[in-house]
Amino acid sequence: MTSIGIIGSGFGALAVAIELKRAGHTDLRLWERADGIGGVWRDNTYPGAACDVPSPLYSFSFEPSAEWSSRYGVQPEILAYIRATADKYGITPLVQLGRDVVAARWDEASSTWTVGFDDGDEQTVDVLVSAVGQLSQPVLPSIPGVDTFEGAAFHSARWDHDVDLTGKKVAVVGTGASAIQFIPQIAEQASELVVFQRTPSYILPKPDQRFGPVYRRMLRHAPGALKAERAGSWGIAEQFSRALDDDSVMGKTISLIARKHLESKIADPELRAKLTPDYPVGCKRILFANTYYPAIAQPHVRLVAHPITAVTPTGVQTADGTVHEVDVVIYATGFDAQEFLESIDITGTGGRKLAEQWVDGARAYLGIYMPGFPNLLVTYGPNTNLGGGSIVYMLEAQARHMRQAVDRLEAGSYRTVEVTAEAEQAYDHDVQLRLSHSVWAHCDSWYRHASGRITSNWPGSTHPYAQRTKVLEPEAFHWS
Repeated sequence: MTSIGIIGSGFGALAVAIELKRAGHTDLRLWERADGIGGVWRDNTYPGAACDVPSPLYSFSFEPSAEWSSRYGVQPEILAYIRATADKYGITPLVQLGRDVVAARWDEASSTWTVGFDDGDEQTVDVLVSAVGQLSQPVLPSIPGVDTFEGAAFHSARWDHDVDLTGKKVAVVGTGASAIQFIPQIAEQASELVVFQRTPSYILPKPDQRFGPVYRRMLRHAPGALKAERAGSWGIAEQFSRALDDDSVMGKTISLIARKHLESKIADPELRAKLTPDYPVGCKRILFANTYYPAIAQPHVRLVAHPITAVTPTGVQTADGTVHEVDVVIYATGFDAQEFLESIDITGTGGRKLAEQWVDGARAYLGIYMPGFPNLLVTYGPNTNLGGGSIVYMLEAQARHMRQAVDRLEAGSYRTVEVTAEAEQAYDHDVQLRLSHSVWAHCDSWYRHASGRITSNWPGSTHPYAQRTKVLEPEAFHWS
């Protein structure tokens, strides 16, 4: 029986664990550093936290739900769905909480991975799966004086609910996906809200709606209703992905919709100019919001587009020399998306370090397998993030491929599976070639590594990836 260890307990970890367990692989253990299951949907509890992918698609295909309260799930509902799914499929008892993985070392003699934890403990498994994701490590900006601020300060992904914002002067650094969700919420509490924007985003209206009892009853009882609802969401998302190709009609359409949305919500021409992107649609993540622009337009809210030069003990200083005095600073500055698995010291064959192999940007066959690291599988790995569509769809495709690899290991009485360097190089060349014709090739964003490689995103829609990973190609691997 092959023993399998999985790092994490979010959507990716559950996708792999459930796929393997349903196929009869029962020697499973999941290591979660926090005190509960849920991944990013456990950690991100900021006001207004919600998904921008429709709930029927941002859920497992094998576990559709008729209980979503609205088209786009909110954080408490998504977390409840993750935990209920873990319970239903028998994964919860397999999760070891408070287990922070800090190292993993391949033992060539025994063909096993020795996994080390922050408390000095170790465990050994035959196959190791990383499901830590791309968006799990919040990052603070490298601005002088960040540590000198004397008031309350925190990252949006680690929201401090003990800080009462009522009547306070609040600074928000960043205007990305999280910020546009919580800014309308905290604008109702703060006496003054100063929002520091580095780059404006393309923002589309969010076609959200409440799902009433009649609609949910129809989903529960009408044959095929849940499948049809999911298929409709998937079809729209696939079309949306086409906006990310050079000179696409869809891209021009999205740009037009975003501009009209901005014009309809922001009357002040000066403010509207600050909020207008000057780069191709898709370079940054496309956002969805109905309440962000009205919130920014309120009299007690100021949008500052000057670069931040320092954080002082009492506020935030910008390039024009102004010190914006505030009581609280909230950093909505995203995640360390380029440093895949940076928090874990991973050593493969011959003492090879994964961090050194990835010094010029992470890369992996199918985003899952790396030469030199037998029996190490990665979900939500390099070049599997999406500019449009549902990552859950991708995670399921990856889980199915991993299960086939583990199946063949056992069926053939093999101890190791390792992608060949030739297969990985050919795959990476193809992906990077396709990415060279995407909008990301022409702009800087968190999708790109410092070396210039686009390491985060998959080129195009999700269906080609699902087809590419549908059947295991044994010839792409060394089996021993």
